[in-house]
Amino acid sequence: MGIATRLHEVLKELPQGVRLVAVSKFHPDEAIEEAYREGQRIFGESRAQELKAKHETLPKDIEWHFIGTLQTNKIKYIIPYIAMIHGIDSYKLLAEVNKHAQKTGRAVDCLLQLHIAQEETKFGFSFDECREMLAAKDWQSLENVRIRGLMGMASNTDDEEQIKREFCSLYEFFRELKSAHLAEQPAFNELSMGMSHDYHLAIAAGSTLVRVGSRIFGERY
Repeated sequence: MGIATRLHEVLKELPQGVRLVAVSKFHPDEAIEEAYREGQRIFGESRAQELKAKHETLPKDIEWHFIGTLQTNKIKYIIPYIAMIHGIDSYKLLAEVNKHAQKTGRAVDCLLQLHIAQEETKFGFSFDECREMLAAKDWQSLENVRIRGLMGMASNTDDEEQIKREFCSLYEFFRELKSAHLAEQPAFNELSMGMSHDYHLAIAAGSTLVRVGSRIFGERY
């Protein structure tokens, strides 16, 4: 089964209002081009250097999403063209993105990453840290970033009930923040959760962006 077939299988499972981020990290241009020919336009990368190289050689109407851990010294390389950054896990990182976006005259869409999994290897704000950051209101002075929503990764487990609980906790937290801190921000409307093994559960819990890689492109090389 080829990339085109697998892509369409995933797309037909997505309800209206849910968009697919095709996770293309570590896959060659040819794989992305095949998905592109089938109409896919949003792709997710996790390394600034790889993303920069792909941006230079692939079609310019691709909407690139950065989905990995973003190092501050790499921000400047992706800011000119990145559409959305999924992994903002500190105010310091948000301010750094704003600084570089200001230099290019852009406003960059960002998602705040929350730590919802029962695993130390995952990263992100705790709920309390995120509440404190938003309550401090310093973010409101950052004119070159837009906080578009939240992102979270569930635990890597076969326990579907645990995964559901984690996704639902993020959805409820999203609603809390929308009401308490971002009621006047209509652009705060994205919830990025769900990957190849659990995106069905994420959609049921309210996800608007699913990040699917191996289900479309096969295992990474």
